[in-house]
Amino acid sequence: MTFEDNASNSLKLRPITLEDFPNVLKWSKNDAFCLANDWELHRDEQELYRWWLHCVNHLAEDSIRLGIEFENELIGYADLAHIKDNSAELGIAIGDSTLWGKGIGYNSCLCMMDHASARLGIAVFHAETHETNIRANKMLERIGFKEVGRMGTEEYLGVETRLIQYRLSA
Repeated sequence: MTFEDNASNSLKLRPITLEDFPNVLKWSKNDAFCLANDWELHRDEQELYRWWLHCVNHLAEDSIRLGIEFENELIGYADLAHIKDNSAELGIAIGDSTLWGKGIGYNSCLCMMDHASARLGIAVFHAETHETNIRANKMLERIGFKEVGRMGTEEYLGVETRLIQYRLSA
């Protein structure tokens, strides 16, 4: 059994809760995670708590955030944004940077896409990442996303970087 097979067996998506805040606080102290996900470094704990409270309680009509649980611990979150008709934008964040590159993001994306297809009828997925985020680019391409554009720039790891847009029709 490969790690990815093992990862998919002990990985699940679930609603996020206020009880998850200690994990979120831990991620906020990980500079690699913060820089990769455009989180403010050394964020005030009370402000972070208010943000997480909003994430837990805010039910937007066009977005969903589910927690990624691995081996019974919240290790990140998966998002569907701009849900309209049969399409949505997919995003993930793995909070524990020691788990990056181990197939968890890949399996989390597949789980979220299965959820979106089965429960929401989503058939077209969009994604966007930074040109220099090689790991994310390879993951999206491995899932089957195709590059559809290179528009815009955004700061990534402290450097202004071009954005790559992807699309996948299920």
